[in-house]
Amino acid sequence: MNYLLTTLTKKQEVDSLIRSTIDKVLVLRFGRASDSVCLLLDDVLAKTAREVSRFAAVALVDIDSEDIQVYAKYFDITLIPSTVFFFNAHHMKMDSGTADHTKWVGAFQRKQDFIDVVEAIFRGAMKGKLIVSCPLPPERIPKYQLLYKDV
Repeated sequence: MNYLLTTLTKKQEVDSLIRSTIDKVLVLRFGRASDSVCLLLDDVLAKTAREVSRFAAVALVDIDSEDIQVYAKYFDITLIPSTVFFFNAHHMKMDSGTADHTKWVGAFQRKQDFIDVVEAIFRGAMKGKLIVSCPLPPERIPKYQLLYKDV
């Protein structure tokens, strides 16, 4: 599915896209094109990209690229796929009941789940919020165990 969406492999490309996306939510999916869960998420993203195009832009980031490792470390991306949201170059966070509010880990179960999350982030960002509540019920939020290194 990565041929349908923009794939970024360089830090400069990511920086430029974050800075140039104005008045829209920027959705960055960090992952691999060969991973099965990433392919499921890519399918959802590709199918909904047109529907959310009025208030969101979607791009894929190749986590294996050496140049992208700066972002992988900064956002602590250890599980893939991880989806990070921005609005007007500000990192948007979402309280989804998990320990990590900085990113969405895993795939969305349905297209409508992705649309609802992006719309909630857009509405919150338009009100000046940097963290929003997840509109999805807890049973549709992926669960994972956080492992902290060197703690």
